[in-house]
Amino acid sequence: MSLSINAKTYTADSYQQNIVGYIGPAKTVSVKDDASLRRTAPKPTSVFSGVGRTSAKLTRTLTLTGALTPTGEAILDISVSIPVGCASADVDTLLNDMGAFLASATFKTHVKAQQVSY
Repeated sequence: MSLSINAKTYTADSYQQNIVGYIGPAKTVSVKDDASLRRTAPKPTSVFSGVGRTSAKLTRTLTLTGALTPTGEAILDISVSIPVGCASADVDTLLNDMGAFLASATFKTHVKAQQVSY
C-alpha cells in the first residue's frame, strides 16, 4: 500500500490499530522522511452522535543553514475533527478551503515568520 504526497510516493512500513506509518523516498537510517495516518472512531453519547477524528503527519530531516546543528526535523501535523452526520460536500468544501489556505502566501508567512496577525 502506498501514499502519494505531491510527487513523492510513501510506502506503508508499520501497522498499528488505527495508525499506518509510511516511509518516503529520502528515508535512510539517519534521515527522516516519514508520514503517518491516524484515526479515532466517534464516541457517541445519549445526546450527541460524536465526532470522527483523523490526522496526517509528515516528518522530514532538513539541512540547516546558519544554525548550531547541521540538520533538524520539520514536522507538519494536521488534525481533523468532523461531526457524525455532516454532508460529504461540506467535508469537501472544508478540506478544499484549508488546502488552499495551506498553499497560500499568508500561511507560508505564518509558518516562516511566525506571524499571526494580518
